[in-house]
Amino acid sequence: MHSTPVTPSHITIATRESRLAMWQAEHVKALLEARGHSVKLLGMTTLGDQILDRSLSKVGGKGLFVKELENALMDGSADIAVHSLKDVPMDLPEGFALACVMEREDPRDAFVSNHFANLAALPQGATVGTSSLRRVVLLKNLRPDINIVPLRGNLDTRLRKLDEGQFDAMILAAAGLKRLGLASRIKAVFETNQMLPAAGQGALGIEIKANRVDLMAALEPLAHQPTWMAVSAERAVSRALGGSCSMPLAAHAVWQGAALQLQAAWGATEEIPATKPIQGLVTADASHTPNTLDAAALMGAQVADMLIARGARKTVKQVE
Repeated sequence: MHSTPVTPSHITIATRESRLAMWQAEHVKALLEARGHSVKLLGMTTLGDQILDRSLSKVGGKGLFVKELENALMDGSADIAVHSLKDVPMDLPEGFALACVMEREDPRDAFVSNHFANLAALPQGATVGTSSLRRVVLLKNLRPDINIVPLRGNLDTRLRKLDEGQFDAMILAAAGLKRLGLASRIKAVFETNQMLPAAGQGALGIEIKANRVDLMAALEPLAHQPTWMAVSAERAVSRALGGSCSMPLAAHAVWQGAALQLQAAWGATEEIPATKPIQGLVTADASHTPNTLDAAALMGAQVADMLIARGARKTVKQVE
């Protein structure tokens, strides 16, 4: 355990061992090495990688992907952890901090199929795989006739299941496919007005122990403030509604000049009914010119209040 901060010229990155997670860690490693740091990777298997027979919403949420990495930060075997930001819980445990959010890749959802060009081309009753409650709700809104099946496993495992014929199509994050050189598997990309992305989708976040001021300085050049402010607004929507990934919530912010435009959508499910009768989705949006992360987060909280007023239900615990 580091009793005093080590020099950030030597940095160990804790990472999951999936191909996408390793790509992300290698990407950060290369950027840090270009700035003169010595960097090595510490590959780890998380509980989220091990439990593949149940949906994330039933086994504790996406926080299962970060706990082991945080343990490595706490005991000093690693200095930083690289995460897909949409996998990071809205409230980090005490003693940890999000030190850097990097420039975003494509935040949209991708339609992946071997036989059909897009969602509209699917026959009635087609089987579509997804791991996300958000995508389930949005898909049902677009195509209530299709059969939506839970999908777990890393990206290569999912694509193999598609190739084996277990699914007619899958909905996956465009960012992961592009980062791994698999953009050719994308048949169509959903525009955000069709399928609003998850909070933080497409962005990478770097987590550290909160007292590692030396690392904050080392990571500062990797940060992309426009992305950080946008995801701060998005994550604040989720935080205000309970902060659980086990929630049918979408939140996405984009810059239009100096204005940050935030859209959010929430849909009822069997597990999480609305507080009042709703048809389809509850939506809300706002446009402001925040100049700090806190101001962006306040904007997100205000949009969450609008959703709640329109029928969205705040979750107070993980769905069992």
